[in-house]
Amino acid sequence: MNVLHFVQAFFSDGAHWHGYDGIPTRVAEHIGYTLEALAVAAAVGLPVGLVTGHTGRGGNVLALIATAGRALPSFGLLVLMFIWIGFGMTAVMIPLVVLAVPPILVTTYEAVRSVDPSPVDAARGMGMSETRVLFQVELPVALPLILGGLLTATVQIVSTATIAAYVSLGGLGRFIIDGLYQRNYEKVVGGATLVAAMALASLAVFWAVSRIAVSPGVRRNG
Repeated sequence: MNVLHFVQAFFSDGAHWHGYDGIPTRVAEHIGYTLEALAVAAAVGLPVGLVTGHTGRGGNVLALIATAGRALPSFGLLVLMFIWIGFGMTAVMIPLVVLAVPPILVTTYEAVRSVDPSPVDAARGMGMSETRVLFQVELPVALPLILGGLLTATVQIVSTATIAAYVSLGGLGRFIIDGLYQRNYEKVVGGATLVAAMALASLAVFWAVSRIAVSPGVRRNG
């Protein structure tokens, strides 16, 4: 049997579309994990990245934090949190947030630092406060790169959130883990296909967001 046969068999089986272990339920759980982890990571990474990018201070520290965050193995951190905290969403959220913060933090910093200094200096010359300079001049220009950082973090969370199944939680990882345990490779391939599809859907969502949120002038110049 080839992969396409497994995919076709998985999605054509009506039993996979109903109940607590059905595709809609598992997709909804996975989206929930992703949105929760992304919201926490953005709440940490965006403000720090914006402030440090605006002031130009702390770049070396951010690089160190990003390197450390990327070096931590998500599954190893999950096991450590599970032993320390026990069952629950917190043990899963910590590894996902640690994974997602570095791309958001570093990309936001670099995006603000890359803004042309001429309009920034002109805004200051007009008497605008530093807060207004950041949010009315720098942020609109930096927004495409910032969204790119959020997209990278989202795709990483979508791919890694499958580890929730290792501590008996739900999500699309449930198909992969249960399928491996049952030697049901149809379920394994189906789960992996859904994860890949969700990652591709994230690309489409952020493309749509960028078309709405980024001004046409910035898009043309980019």
